[in-house]
Amino acid sequence: MKDIFEKLAQSKFRSRFKLSKSDIEYIEKKELDTIRAHAVDFVSRRIAPAYIENDGKQTPMRNHPVFKAQHATATCCRGCIQKWHGFEKNVELDEKQQKYIVDLIMCWIQKQIDIFHS
Repeated sequence: MKDIFEKLAQSKFRSRFKLSKSDIEYIEKKELDTIRAHAVDFVSRRIAPAYIENDGKQTPMRNHPVFKAQHATATCCRGCIQKWHGFEKNVELDEKQQKYIVDLIMCWIQKQIDIFHS
């Protein structure tokens, strides 16, 4: 994942996303296992299907740490996923691809937590 994070860091848009103090507090209150469960749910319902009616607009920019992480990691819509991660649009994401996306999201969240506490 080091390579993708290096590429994402070069994007002005992707690198501007950061978790706020309230995001960190929410994560600490809910715990990482719950946040991962939210990520799994969001990815399976909003990202994994082959055809998404509102693709490109299905992930809000705020209101949940996972949403911010999706924008930061270019896993917010199928267009971004195809461009940045090479997973074809209009093809359902398999379990391995979904796990990769969730792992990427959670890795970014953990990095943000570490930065916040340093």
